[in-house]
Amino acid sequence: MQEIATHIFMETGYPGVTLGAINWSHGLILIDSPLRCDDARLWRSSLLNLGGGIDRLVINLDAHYDRTLGVRALECTVIGHEKINQAYRTRAMTFKASSSETGSEWELYNSLGSVRWAPPEITFTEELVLHWEEDASLRLEYHPGPATGSSWVVMPHQKVIFLGDAVVADQPPFLAQADLATWQESLQLLLTPDYQNYLFVGGRNGLLTHNHVRLMLDFLVEVHQGMEKLAVNRAQPEETQNLVMPLLSQFRFPSERLTLYTNRLKYGLFQYYLRHYRPNTNDLEE
Repeated sequence: MQEIATHIFMETGYPGVTLGAINWSHGLILIDSPLRCDDARLWRSSLLNLGGGIDRLVINLDAHYDRTLGVRALECTVIGHEKINQAYRTRAMTFKASSSETGSEWELYNSLGSVRWAPPEITFTEELVLHWEEDASLRLEYHPGPATGSSWVVMPHQKVIFLGDAVVADQPPFLAQADLATWQESLQLLLTPDYQNYLFVGGRNGLLTHNHVRLMLDFLVEVHQGMEKLAVNRAQPEETQNLVMPLLSQFRFPSERLTLYTNRLKYGLFQYYLRHYRPNTNDLEE
């Protein structure tokens, strides 16, 4: 666990997503959860050493399985965008691991068992502000584009932003639930002077730079151009797999992750094409 600003911590040691913890006088604010319930309980225990107030809550930055599977094991109040609750309504009440090939991190682990979801008990539409510290505040902002209910945690006093999956580095992003146009608009905000001196915490990589934001924008532009070309040619959704390797070649990652990231792009591009260019199809998935 690394303290990246006063009372603000980041953890990259658990599989799944980058975690955050804000240790304020009123209590702990957690950002996302490890995907394995055992890891979530271990994370919860390790946070006891921080002291602070007695209350505890967790914020989900979107509805992705990787950051929502372990939430119930944290045993605290959950906050998230209202669209996260909408996503839960389309799921079975209990998660059971299957042989999916969506390129998600949870698919690398076969001991997840059955997991009951923990939907947000507190939701918001555009913005929610928490005042848990006398001289600081936390602002939850809705920034659509990457996934269902995508939000940022912004702490203006400390100049820190937790971005969720809005920006990833050294791996392809998840595209199945994306809206490329609004995603690019959200990222353009990060390149404005207002965010010049902020620390960016990515939901998959930890600390990121403005250059990572630019690279993400360039990638999304290329994906959009490829999709538009396929649509103009009235291509079948299966033809999106022709985009996978050229797009994947832009990232540097360990060779053992090739299959995972290939599946991630193959699934994401296929689902994106169905949603945006074949909206009446019956093959759509969450």
